[in-house]
Amino acid sequence: MQNQEDFTHFNEQGRAKMVDVTEKPVTNRQAVAMARVKVSAETFALIKSGGMKKGDVLTVAQIAGVMGAKKTPDLIPMAHPITLTGIDLSLTLNEEECSVDIEATVTCDGKTGVEMEALTAASVAALTVYDMCKAVQKDILITDVCLLQKSGGVHGDFSR
Repeated sequence: MQNQEDFTHFNEQGRAKMVDVTEKPVTNRQAVAMARVKVSAETFALIKSGGMKKGDVLTVAQIAGVMGAKKTPDLIPMAHPITLTGIDLSLTLNEEECSVDIEATVTCDGKTGVEMEALTAASVAALTVYDMCKAVQKDILITDVCLLQKSGGVHGDFSR
């Protein structure tokens, strides 16, 4: 059975709080997350040819992903505002799956990890692909949003 002390995101009154990271050491941290946007063959062809009416889907989604990573603490209540040192998104057209595969890598030198920033970047990029394509397809699927790996911090490395 867990004690109240085991729950780091609750205060003495049992209410949610942001964890105090004051005493944690600054380390280099990196997280990589992914998302997949599954579309029809027609939509895929439009993305590939640059024929979508709203513009270049991949470029706009990449920029949106960068913006999403930077806005993470505004969206996720317990995420700490941290100084990010790098954000990189790779958007790949996957012919076999008829999808846009998104991989977001986020880095920082900080006291807390960047998993949420990487996940937010991948998610916002995927939502942007959806937004730019929804006029031609209503049944787009966003799938496989997950953390692929993370490094740094007291909890060590993780790789899916």
